[in-house]
Amino acid sequence: MATGHNGLTYADAGVDIDAGNALVDRIKPAAKSTTRSGVMGGLGGFGALFDLKAAGYQDPILVAATDGVGTKLRIAIDTGHVDTIGVDLVAMCVNDLVCQGAEPLFFLDYFATGKLEVEEATRIITGIAKGCADSGCALIGGETAEMPGMYHKGDFDLAGFAVGAMERGQDLPRDVQKGDVLLGLASSGVHSNGYSFVRKVVELSGLGWDAASPFSDGSLGEALLTPTRLYVKQALAAVRAGGVHGLAHITGGGLTENPPRVLPEGLACEIDLGSWQLPPVFRWLATTANMSEPELLKTFNCGIGMILVVAEDRAEALTDLLKAEGETVTRMGRIVEGQGVIYKGKLL
Repeated sequence: MATGHNGLTYADAGVDIDAGNALVDRIKPAAKSTTRSGVMGGLGGFGALFDLKAAGYQDPILVAATDGVGTKLRIAIDTGHVDTIGVDLVAMCVNDLVCQGAEPLFFLDYFATGKLEVEEATRIITGIAKGCADSGCALIGGETAEMPGMYHKGDFDLAGFAVGAMERGQDLPRDVQKGDVLLGLASSGVHSNGYSFVRKVVELSGLGWDAASPFSDGSLGEALLTPTRLYVKQALAAVRAGGVHGLAHITGGGLTENPPRVLPEGLACEIDLGSWQLPPVFRWLATTANMSEPELLKTFNCGIGMILVVAEDRAEALTDLLKAEGETVTRMGRIVEGQGVIYKGKLL
């Protein structure tokens, strides 16, 4: 009778628990680098704790947001340039939180793949930690899921979950009124929306990801992976300075769909399309795809990643503050009577 044991193991089914443990050990320093007031404990527990009182809040309202980075992931996977996709993940969540007037406090990530590659996963999560650190948000936990049979070889997926807080009564938007000024903060590029369209345009162009970028330095893949800009610290500085009535993160739906989300009934955003230059990446996309201007405006951010609605008598001071925080600021319009967005001038 055989005495050996040749039974099936979890590793035989494609799940490597040791690799998961190795990853946790590798990312602990990155997570620790994001620690801020309020964090309790470290990675490894069944849940993550956060002390709102220690973070300085007296009567807090919590705000939560979740998002992914869409098919921009496909470009990161196909090119192997995965180091900044985590910044995109954080930005898509925390830039939304700040629009409610909330300070992002902590972040959790969900990383899923067919087979865990520790080196690659470490690069991805290090990018997440960088996004958290740059927005004053602690990476306090997450989930790494190795799921053979669910993903093709080399593929992975990311999701993010951010929680922020504000003192009761400080939520945005509030007091938006006729005559308020629109201050636009420059985007870093396409950010993380519209990439199914972007990939279609690249296919139409006949260019590979490693081809020289037609609109910037470096390869086309590298240019299109420029990470989403984080607006948290700058926007919070403006809010705390006074005079900010609303913020609009320009994501899916572009300049046409997002600004109206901060408006009360009967008011519209009047936007002067001649007040800033359309960045080359958007001009290339529009030209290659023969896009109409209305289609461009409701698909992409067109060079403006965040809009602040501010009191007219505070516009100049807030512009100076934002420029001092490193932002490129455009006085791009105002609040008028009407509905939705009213465009003046031409972008293309």
